[in-house]
Amino acid sequence: MVKGLRVSILLLAVLGNLSWSFSAKANFNGKLTVEIDGLKNKEGQVCASLFGSSEGFPSDGDRVLQKQCIKITDIPLTITFENLKAGSYAVAVFHDQNNDRILNTNILGIPKEGFGFSRNPEVRTRAPKFGEAAFLVAGPDTDIQIQLKYF
Repeated sequence: MVKGLRVSILLLAVLGNLSWSFSAKANFNGKLTVEIDGLKNKEGQVCASLFGSSEGFPSDGDRVLQKQCIKITDIPLTITFENLKAGSYAVAVFHDQNNDRILNTNILGIPKEGFGFSRNPEVRTRAPKFGEAAFLVAGPDTDIQIQLKYF
């Protein structure tokens, strides 16, 4: 009888702990701080787009979870995204020197403004895929650095 009671109490404790764990994850609100370095000047602004999946990454504005454009005051520049659920994300950034909120390209499609991606993947003939730029937000504060590139 006592042994059965102990097992029941232990089982209730385990189940209670599991339900608390699931509710904690449901209420998770992470913050991502992105430090952007490599700006060649303070002209214009920096625009950053946060994606939660490969759909639309890196340039479809309709698929962006959050987007911010911030006037350049300091180098490196810091942008913060808040209220993020735990999961995989990728960030695409560009130096919008002429404040038109578009990554300007030449006739061949090569960017004329600085750009960068989370995890700083090598960029040669194409933009990186989501998996090459993805990182995990799993704690209350996540910090990443992006180094801009200019062609």
